[in-house]
Amino acid sequence: MAEPSTIRQALEKKTLWLSSWMIHNANNVRVKGRIKVGGHQASSASMNAILNALYFDVLRPEDRVAVKPHASPVFHAIQYLLGNQTRQQLEDFRAFGGAQPYPSRTKDKDDVDFSTGSVGMGVAMTAFASMTQDYLAGHGWLDQPKGRMIALVGDAELDEGNIYEALLEGAKHDLRNCWWVIDYNRQSLDGVVSEGLNARFHDIFVASGWDVIELKYGSLMQAAFERPGGKQLRDWIDGCDNGLYSALTFKGGAAWREQLEADFVGDNEALALIADYHDEQLSDLMGNLAGHDAAMIAETMNAIDHDRPVCFICYTIKGHGLPLAGHKDNHAGIMTTAQIEGLRSDMGIKPGDEWEPMAGMPFAADDVQAFLDSVPFNAKGTRRYSAAPVPTGGDIAPRIKDTISTQEAFGQILHAIASDAPELAERIVTTSPDVSVSTNLGPWINKTGLFAKIDQPDVFRDQSVPSVQKWRRHTDGRHVELGIAENNLFTFLGALGLSHSLFGQRLLPVGTVYDPFICRGLDALNYACYQDARFMLAATPSGVSLSHEGGAHQSISTPLIGMAQDGLATFEPAFADELEVIMRWGFEYMQRDQPDAKPEANWLRDEKGGSIYLRLSTVPLEQVDRAAMGEGFAQQVIDGGYWLRRPEPGTRVAIAYTGVVAPEAIEAAGLLSESMRGIGVLAITSADRLNAGWQAAERARQRGDGDARSVLETLLDDLPRDAGLVTVTDAHPAALSWIGGVHGHRVKSLGVEHFGQAGTVEDVYHLHGLDANAIMHAAQALMGGRAPHYLAMLA
Repeated sequence: MAEPSTIRQALEKKTLWLSSWMIHNANNVRVKGRIKVGGHQASSASMNAILNALYFDVLRPEDRVAVKPHASPVFHAIQYLLGNQTRQQLEDFRAFGGAQPYPSRTKDKDDVDFSTGSVGMGVAMTAFASMTQDYLAGHGWLDQPKGRMIALVGDAELDEGNIYEALLEGAKHDLRNCWWVIDYNRQSLDGVVSEGLNARFHDIFVASGWDVIELKYGSLMQAAFERPGGKQLRDWIDGCDNGLYSALTFKGGAAWREQLEADFVGDNEALALIADYHDEQLSDLMGNLAGHDAAMIAETMNAIDHDRPVCFICYTIKGHGLPLAGHKDNHAGIMTTAQIEGLRSDMGIKPGDEWEPMAGMPFAADDVQAFLDSVPFNAKGTRRYSAAPVPTGGDIAPRIKDTISTQEAFGQILHAIASDAPELAERIVTTSPDVSVSTNLGPWINKTGLFAKIDQPDVFRDQSVPSVQKWRRHTDGRHVELGIAENNLFTFLGALGLSHSLFGQRLLPVGTVYDPFICRGLDALNYACYQDARFMLAATPSGVSLSHEGGAHQSISTPLIGMAQDGLATFEPAFADELEVIMRWGFEYMQRDQPDAKPEANWLRDEKGGSIYLRLSTVPLEQVDRAAMGEGFAQQVIDGGYWLRRPEPGTRVAIAYTGVVAPEAIEAAGLLSESMRGIGVLAITSADRLNAGWQAAERARQRGDGDARSVLETLLDDLPRDAGLVTVTDAHPAALSWIGGVHGHRVKSLGVEHFGQAGTVEDVYHLHGLDANAIMHAAQALMGGRAPHYLAMLA
C-alpha cells in the first residue's frame, strides 16, 4: 500500500486540477448566460496546500473552518473526494443549484461550517464561535471535545476593519481555541500589497495575546539554505520586493536565473548554488514557499499543544502551480483552453476523465479510497447537529405600569422570564455593545449575572458601594458584555444563533443595540441572517422620538432595513402587551426549522422560522384596555396588524400607524370624529410581515391559486375602496406608503425624510409632521381631494 504522505501529495495535485477545471468548465465548456461566470483559479491555487494539510491531516470532527471565499473551489473539490459533494454540484459550480461561488451554510450541499461570501466576516465569526463554545462549556452543556475554530484568511482580507474589532474583543474575553491562517500571497484584487505587512500583522496579533507562527520557507528552500551560498539566497529572498518576486515567478526559471546571476555578481558561492539548478528546478525552488508545503504545514499545526489563539502567516504565491502564478492581474484571471489542456496533460488525466476522482492518480484506487476513508476530519461524516426545542410556555407576570415605554417593558418582560420561566430563561443569553443599562437589560443582568469562565467578585458590592446594577460575573451568568462595536454584536449573535447546529446545544440569543447604530453593523447583520442564525435583536431607542439626543442618534431608515432583510421578522409594537405577545412567539419562532413545510394561510411560511428584530422606543405611552379585543388579539399582533378602531361602511378615511406614534394617531382620529363618523385606526405591529404576506399571496395568485389571501388584504376589506388612508410612522414614510397599493386606496404617508434635531418630542413631531394636527390635516387633504364638502365640514 502506498505511503499516506505520497497519497497526500497526489491529492494536492488532484484538488488543484479539480478546482481549476471546475472554473474552466463554468466559463468555457458549460452553456452560460449573458455575462461572464468568473471564478478565482489563482486564489484557489494559492491556498490549495493549506486546505489539503488541514482537511487530509490536521482537522478533527469537532473543528470548524471558515474557508477564504475565493478558495471555495478547492474546498468543494476536497469535499467531493471525501464523499460529501456530488459531481453534478461541481459541474454546476456558479450555476443555478450548483456549488456556490463562496462557501455557504444554507446554499451548498457539502459540509460548510461558516458562510464566507462577505470578505472578512467569516474570519471574525470564528472568534465568536469560540466564545460561544466557551459559554456552552462554562454552563456544562458541551457534549464533545472543544474544537478549534479556524479561519483561512486572504492577506487582503486583513484590510477589513471588523477583523480588528473582533481581535480586540477576543482579547477582552480570553479567546481560546482559535486559529487564523493567513494566505500571505502579497497580492490583492487590484495588484500587489504593500511591503512589510507581515511584521505589522505579527505585532498586531502578539499585542492581542496571540501566538504568531511564520511559515515562509518550504523544505526545498531550507535544504538550499544549508548549502554554500544558501545564506546569501535566503537574504536575497527576504529582501526581495513583493512586486519583483511576483513578476519573476510569472516569467519563470530563465527570468529567475537572469535576475539572480545579476544580483550575485562576484559571489561565487551563490552563483554556484544557482548553477546547480536547471530552469525548471530553479522555478520550483523559488516557488517553494512554506504555504505550498503541505507536509510542513501539517507538521507545524499538529505540534500545537495548547489552546491559545494562533496566527499562522503562510507565505504563498497566488496562482501557484498554474500558468497564472505571480501575475498581478491573476485575481479573476481564467486560464485559456490551451493552458488548461496543458495542465490536464501534466496531471496525466485523459480527455473525458476530468471529473473522475481517481483519474491521474499514480496509486491504486483502493489505496487512495482507504486513505480518504481514514481521514480524521471525515470520521463522523457531516457535522450538522440538531437540538431539542426549548419550551416557551408558562405564565409570566411582568411589572407593566399604566404608562410605560416599549423599551422599559422589554426589560420587565425579560426579568419576568428570569423569575417565572426557568426552563426558557436558562437558554436565553443576552449581549450588548456597552449599552446594556441604557437598553433596559439591567433587570435581567441583576437577576442572572454576567458570564465569566472563572467566578469573579462584584467589587462594588463587596466594598459596600451602593449601585442599582448587581454585575456579578460567574460561570452560570447569562449576559456577555461587548465593547462598542456593532459588527461584533451581530457577529456574536450569529455565532450564538448557530449553537444548535455547530455544537448541538440550543441557545436563544437576545442582543440590544441603539436603533440608529444598526447601520454600523449591516454587513454583519446580513451575514448572520445569511447563515440562518437565530436571534432576537431589540433595537432601542428609535426614530426622532429619541428627541433630546438630536439628529446623530435619530434613526430614519431602519424599518426599511428590517423589511428588506431576509431571515429577519421585524416588529414595531406600540404597547407592552403587544411586545409580550411578540417576544413569547419570537422565542418559539427562532427554533423552527421546517423549510419544506407547506405555506400557512397567512402566506408567511412561518414553519421555516428565523430571527426577530424589535424596534422599540423610550417614550412612555398610556396602555390600552384590551378587554374588547377578544381571543384572536395575540394572533393579530403576530400576523402584523389589527383594527384598533374598525371602519364602518361609510368610512371615508382611516389612519394606519406603527409603533410609538400611536397616541398621535388615536388623537387625530378623535379630532376627526368630532365632525364625522367611522374613522378607522389600523394598528400595525409588523409592516414587514404584512408586506411579506401580501407579496407571497400575490405570487401565489400569479401561479394560479385564486384563493390566496393575505392578512393585510383581509384587514383592508373592511375599508371602503373609495376611502383615503393616512399612514404614519416615526421613520421614512416609504415604510408604510406601499399599503395603498394593496386595494388601491388613496394614501397620504407621513414620516421622517430628513435628519432631525434636538428638542422635545412634541417639537420634533411638529417639525416632521407626525403630530395629531399634521395627521388630521393629511386626512382632510385626502378627503378634500375626494369630496370637497368634507373639508368644509371639518372647518
